[in-house]
Amino acid sequence: MAPRILRAEERTPAPWKNGGGVTSEVAAHPEGAALDDFAWRVSVADVAHGGPFSAFEGVERIITVVEGPGMALTVDGVSHVMDAAYEPFSFSGDAATGCELLDGPIVDFNVMVRRSRMKAHVRFERAATSVRASPGTRVLAVVLEGWGVLHQAFVPLGRFDAVLLSDEDYASFSVDGVLAVVTLSERADRPGR
Repeated sequence: MAPRILRAEERTPAPWKNGGGVTSEVAAHPEGAALDDFAWRVSVADVAHGGPFSAFEGVERIITVVEGPGMALTVDGVSHVMDAAYEPFSFSGDAATGCELLDGPIVDFNVMVRRSRMKAHVRFERAATSVRASPGTRVLAVVLEGWGVLHQAFVPLGRFDAVLLSDEDYASFSVDGVLAVVTLSERADRPGR
């Protein structure tokens, strides 16, 4: 298969599970899955106010501040200050989690995987890079800052545009800004495997 381009302009923002804000889904599997039955989900959110996080039972979350002064998360009573961009923080979606903004609105990048089925790794690239999806793995590359170019077809990528790779797809990118590379793979130890 060829890498699939997912344009930011084609997304429809949706309310958070707890109704406290709005998020834009970049991609999810299976496609069109609801918030209670995805295997994995990647999204971008504008956060204007602090408050409680939605609970996602059985889900592992990785959240990253993309823009703004940051936030302090309290996860099961333990505070974690996130005052720098592009430093991912992992925590359980089962945990009681609250958010306090440090000094105004932020934009964050969210990766969620069903813990029993999937695992995720997030890294950030600031220069030319290449990625390949191994069998059983998907790779999602998202421009979080600046712009990028998908080399195979010389396709320009704007902010929040994404490229989804699967089934041994390969892609190389030029980046003037920040590119998130999310690797989503099935757990080798999952039941039934």
